[in-house]
Amino acid sequence: MLGTLDKMAVTLDDNGQAQYALRVGEQQLPLNPLIGQPLSLHFTGNIRCCHCGRATKKSYSQGHCYVCMQKLASCDMCIMKPETCHFAQGTCREPQWGEDHCFVPHYVYLANTSAIKVGITRHTQLPTRWLDQGATQGMPLFRVNSRYLSGLIEVALAQLIADKTNWRAMLKGDNPPLDLKAEARLLLPQIQQKLQALDNGRSFIIETLDAPITQIRYPVSQYPTKIVSHNFDKNATVTGTLLGIKGQYLLFDTGVINIRKFTAYEVAVEL
Repeated sequence: MLGTLDKMAVTLDDNGQAQYALRVGEQQLPLNPLIGQPLSLHFTGNIRCCHCGRATKKSYSQGHCYVCMQKLASCDMCIMKPETCHFAQGTCREPQWGEDHCFVPHYVYLANTSAIKVGITRHTQLPTRWLDQGATQGMPLFRVNSRYLSGLIEVALAQLIADKTNWRAMLKGDNPPLDLKAEARLLLPQIQQKLQALDNGRSFIIETLDAPITQIRYPVSQYPTKIVSHNFDKNATVTGTLLGIKGQYLLFDTGVINIRKFTAYEVAVEL
């Protein structure tokens, strides 16, 4: 199997188990059945921009060439830091893209990854966002009408809890279960004044505390005790016994690799 990598496809089945497939070009390789089996990925040295398809010597913003990274709104800093949105100043790189992707409902959520964390995502991306982060639990806190507003709420909560995952801790095992609703009840009074100022009586911020907590299990037969990272830029071949998948990481007995990091890298996959 030969093709360019994309972030792994992942869904949550009816039993709360994450089901993964490796995207290689137009093909998808189901990964859950391969746990405990030998698997090899070989980087051919070719990288093709995930947007325009041009060859590039280096990947920018997870799979883009330099030109696309510079011009696409999806690669702008405000995607990583939505509170810096500059659409209102008329300087959005692609105003229509901004309308379609940023001015749509978003959720602010709590998740249990390496610890409790706050995050945001578009309304269509739950529970996918939690699966991509390796969260074992997730719960929406608020539904809002724009990415910018969700980012401002995230910033307020990030003064109280983490807004990033400790990926090394996440890959060493599951964090103990948390009572996310109880955590929310402790957090929300601390940002109430900020919420009132942001909403200003417009009902743009809707609490979603009645939503159920999503519980997630990952297909892992054995977690590593020491994290060793594979990197296609340093070693073209990753091989070993597949011990599990969590977040966007493949866990081998020889180390771990973040597949999303190597979006647009052309690889040959051998079972």
